[in-house]
Amino acid sequence: MAAPDPVQHQDPPIGFDADVPPSGYRWWYLDGLSDDGRYGFVVIAFVGSVFSPYYFRARQSGPVDPEDFCAINVCLYKPGGDRWSMTEHSRRALTRERHRFQVAGSRLEWRGDALDVDVDERTAPFRRRLRGHIRLLPKVLNSRRFELDSGGRHGWQPVAPVASVELSFEHPRVEFEGHAYLDSNDGSRMLELDFDNWHWSRSSENSATTLYYVAEENRGNSRALALRFSEQAGCESLELPREQPLQRSGWRIERVARDADDLSVVRALEDTPFYARTLLRAEDSGSRLCVHESLDMRRFQKAWVRSLLPFRMPRQG
Repeated sequence: MAAPDPVQHQDPPIGFDADVPPSGYRWWYLDGLSDDGRYGFVVIAFVGSVFSPYYFRARQSGPVDPEDFCAINVCLYKPGGDRWSMTEHSRRALTRERHRFQVAGSRLEWRGDALDVDVDERTAPFRRRLRGHIRLLPKVLNSRRFELDSGGRHGWQPVAPVASVELSFEHPRVEFEGHAYLDSNDGSRMLELDFDNWHWSRSSENSATTLYYVAEENRGNSRALALRFSEQAGCESLELPREQPLQRSGWRIERVARDADDLSVVRALEDTPFYARTLLRAEDSGSRLCVHESLDMRRFQKAWVRSLLPFRMPRQG
């Protein structure tokens, strides 16, 4: 006899049914790494896909329903070749409920104390199968939302900053366990209207996660957050450590990182004309790995950049 599905939360740590204003956005981001850093993943569920060239074009004519521009981005990092998929859909392919977020064949769903992710996608541009299951188990939960801009239009909530993960994929065949992270971002209007760039990183060690978030607004203001979450102490504010320049990305994006230890680049995870995701190592700590992201919204607004995106971000419906 098959085991019954786990009982759902009466109130999950974060719901997938939150309102998204016209021409706004909301996304849920989770990542995970194996302990040796050889395997990893990122999943991002979008309503109002902020980096979509189709959403960008539609917004130029007035307010737009963000649910007509939704996607689940899946990145799988492994030796021998990574896999990447992001197919955008209209609201006809979307199911959005308190416990469940589904776009076409992929979904995120709270079951018991875990967030289950079922992936059934095709990569772009080569249409290879990407299918498997991810289970994220929160160890520390946070309900506080942090504002990222001086106008209060954009927010960030590290929902499960300390978590573990179990990943099992059929296509390609990959299995690992490791540490993980879950957050959510939301905004009442698009990023390029308020930000020039931002840099974000997370590192996990000994049942604790350290987060640095520095957002540069296009009006000259900046917002910096330095936080540490642990099972023992909850949330602690940290002093923002020194800025460390990183080598420019392959697409020549300027990058900096924040950390108390010296950082070195392990590998590039994503390298695009306006966005870079990198795996770093804290040298003084030996084994501590950092997921680091750099976003250049000035570059995103270039017409030549948006013209390249449909090759990696096709749209159906």
